[in-house]
Amino acid sequence: MSVAVVNFAEKFAKIDKLHAYKLVARMNDYDFKLVRMRREFIWHSHPETDEVFMVIDGELQIDLPDEMLCLRKGEMVVIPKGTDHKPSCREECRILLIEPAGTLNTGNVGGALTDTAIEWI
Repeated sequence: MSVAVVNFAEKFAKIDKLHAYKLVARMNDYDFKLVRMRREFIWHSHPETDEVFMVIDGELQIDLPDEMLCLRKGEMVVIPKGTDHKPSCREECRILLIEPAGTLNTGNVGGALTDTAIEWI
């Protein structure tokens, strides 16, 4: 078995496009995905799972029904399963997502923003 160190700077350098989710690790049935983001996303939830957002660089806003979270570099949050949320950022933000394998980025909403072409880098 090979054990590899994941260097976030090196992995992000391989991501050419914004909003393209890339797999960098898997632990049991959990995916670790990187994404470069600069947009207002959609309201959605994940009825079956919690979701972790960790900001590697930049600032991320996550709107919840009753509050707004502002995450900065080095901060993370766990969004509980079933919680409606809407991530957004005005400037590019680099994010690590941790969620069960097969979790759709658009959760229970689906639609044109759903990314199903997730590749390993």
